[in-house]
Amino acid sequence: MPRQARLDIPGTLHHVIIRGIEKRRIVDDDDDRRSFMDRLGIVAQETETKILAWSLLVNHAHILLKSGPKGFPNFMRRFLTGYAFGYNLRHRRHGNLFQNRYKSIVCDEDHYFQELVRYIHLNPLRAGLVKDLGELEGYPWCGHRGVIGNIQYPWHDRGYVLSWIGEMNKQAKKAYRQFIAEGASQGHRPELVGVGLIRSLGGWSDVLGRTRKGDRSRSDARILGLDDFVERVLKEAEPKARHSFSFLEVGRAIQEFIEKTCKKDGIDRAELQGGSRREKVSRERANLAQGMLREFGLPLAEIARQLGVSTSAICRILTRVAHDNST
Repeated sequence: MPRQARLDIPGTLHHVIIRGIEKRRIVDDDDDRRSFMDRLGIVAQETETKILAWSLLVNHAHILLKSGPKGFPNFMRRFLTGYAFGYNLRHRRHGNLFQNRYKSIVCDEDHYFQELVRYIHLNPLRAGLVKDLGELEGYPWCGHRGVIGNIQYPWHDRGYVLSWIGEMNKQAKKAYRQFIAEGASQGHRPELVGVGLIRSLGGWSDVLGRTRKGDRSRSDARILGLDDFVERVLKEAEPKARHSFSFLEVGRAIQEFIEKTCKKDGIDRAELQGGSRREKVSRERANLAQGMLREFGLPLAEIARQLGVSTSAICRILTRVAHDNST
């Protein structure tokens, strides 16, 4: 079965679930965790993506975000590719770090925003990484600590989260704490991360009730919302997503990036893509490789194809650059 298109227009609320390949770790230690958070923040600010809630565990992570003008797929590609490259370099490993297809759920903000924030921020407690709510408030790898004000990240829009709870900051934080505490015993919430009708209709009770009545409802595994929301998202977002974020347009942007960079630096593009080892051309190839990883989040094999060298050559280039920058 072909994969369904990502649903997105700027300002869409997404619940993203990222998992390690074959349920393996995506972080090994605090240096990895800091690298994950740094990369998340840098790409979020550069793409004007709003990060609203997040939790980083051992083999997966949850992020609640609003997509920016450059689009949600662009943000995720740059974020995950950049982090995975750094992780592989640091741990001297090769191959995929994440499952090939992260899960993204378009969410009905009016009905689910607060529940999603609470569900995501309680993940470390459910996973046993902290023993109680007191420890959760000091847990550095979760957005809960930021919302209550114990730490502030410039890319975490805590003000927007608190605005859903109350008007005054101090009162809103108190109400937020109470709201989190009330959900601490809820456990796993399959209706927030499940599939098809369960998500789209809001739970098993609605599904069973409508089935008994013979009702048919619009549902989609990519959407968390009631019938009218599902219908509207499918009608409005999907054609725009196909148009705005097509592979064709990404390909054009990459070609323009290479063309402009070569022209600015006085490099013949044919010589660059012909595998030339002339020092000036090699430096340009290194600059372009960094830029294509940073701006487009391209796999190393695609960067190599665009620059006329092997994947192993690109790996050596980026490894050398990373080493030079760290010394």
